Amino acid sequence: MIKTGKIAPLYLGCVLLVCAMTACKVQHRQGVSGEEVKFTKTTLTTEFISEGVAVGDVNNDGAVDIIAGARWFEGPDWERVHDIYPEPQKFDGTTGYSNSMLNFTIDVDQDGRMDYIRVDFPGKEIWWYQNPGDTGGYWQRHVITEAAANESPAFVDIDGDGRPDILCADPNTKEMVWFRCPDEKGNIEWIRHVISERGAPGTDVFSHGLGFGDVNGDGRGDVVSMHGWWEAPADPKQLHWTFHEADLGEDCAQIHVMDVNGDGYPDVISSSAHRFGMWWHEQGRDEEGNTTWHTHEITGDFSQTHALSLVDINGDGNLDLVSGMRYFAHMGNDPGELNDPVIFWLEFVPGETPIWIPHIIDNASGVGVDNAVQDINGNGLLDIAIANKKGVFYFERVAR
Repeated sequence: MIKTGKIAPLYLGCVLLVCAMTACKVQHRQGVSGEEVKFTKTTLTTEFISEGVAVGDVNNDGAVDIIAGARWFEGPDWERVHDIYPEPQKFDGTTGYSNSMLNFTIDVDQDGRMDYIRVDFPGKEIWWYQNPGDTGGYWQRHVITEAAANESPAFVDIDGDGRPDILCADPNTKEMVWFRCPDEKGNIEWIRHVISERGAPGTDVFSHGLGFGDVNGDGRGDVVSMHGWWEAPADPKQLHWTFHEADLGEDCAQIHVMDVNGDGYPDVISSSAHRFGMWWHEQGRDEEGNTTWHTHEITGDFSQTHALSLVDINGDGNLDLVSGMRYFAHMGNDPGELNDPVIFWLEFVPGETPIWIPHIIDNASGVGVDNAVQDINGNGLLDIAIANKKGVFYFERVAR
């Protein structure tokens, strides 16, 4: 494995930078200021094996491991690499894609061992792999759905039972659907539930943008696309949630819901999958009480931000954004695709006019189609794992 030294955050040019840094210091009642956040980069492989990544303690040794495509890298030193399945291990990123677009982990059958979910190429299957434990060998493969659409399927708790479910689209029926994660020991059946009518927006094979969050403030998680949102009923298993049409920007990645400006109305955050731009879409009300949406640019400096996470990186109580450039997303044919493949985080500074301060983590990696952002090394700070056409990388947050 290749390790580099500490990576200090860099600031991009911004007219509001001085004011932002001043405001930032006022806002930090806890945690640290953004300029104090540093990461150490470890390159797990430079082979293109996946554009999805997940983390979890695969072998129950107390150390978190990293999974990408057909391999898992054993923590904490990453020297031992294991195969999950015997399908092709690496791909040519100059001519095509992998068969691993998003990855998730959960103990599906609740046998005490971490299992693995792989979202195949858009329009194809979502699989889960059963951890063999001490017996070793390849993991047994099971299908969750034979066809999944939308390029950002989500692993979120739709029904509030504490276990994340699969949210995606069905390309055959053009419905938005969710698959309930098994909740009893030994049960491995994922139950399909329909959210939308047939022919719904955001359900084509290569549709972009999908999210889950409480849009109307009723305490229930709604499903959001760039075309609008489906209002969750009291029972999420109910057919055909009410759809509210809205213009929530252009083709994007993961969609997040957060009250950005503190006015009591949840807003929507998105990032461009194949062009430049990141935005927040402000929810408001007109004089008649009708819902309105107004789009604000967060930054236009980055392209191909095909993976977007909403997390509190610096521990100040404010949710920040983690993203980067999806390297060679369309083999060099998208705007800005030959730029340096950066990964960065945007420090959120709340206020009547909210702003985000950019911090570059690295300029030679980028992101894939999802990020894994959680405490991987056990020091209480958020680390980042990514996989894309440049390889698999681990960014370890350095403690002060």
